Amino acid sequence: MNALRISLQVMLVLTSLLLVPLVLLHKGKGGGLSDMFGGGITSSAGSSGVAERNLNRITVGVALVWTVVIILLGLVERVS
Repeated sequence: MNALRISLQVMLVLTSLLLVPLVLLHKGKGGGLSDMFGGGITSSAGSSGVAERNLNRITVGVALVWTVVIILLGLVERVS
């Protein structure tokens, strides 16, 4: 049970660190952090929509993994 808890905690840290830049890379609706990294370039490159859709899919996938890891950690803590 201890190895499972440690591996879930490692996955939680990795998905958390990955989720932060993925959220910050999204195109801003009213400016903000996404405009800090070349707002004019991202607005013209994001007009195709393919990169934005892929970024959305990756972000949702990582967020789902993060949520499942949180729930599993809670269940492991409750059992032990």
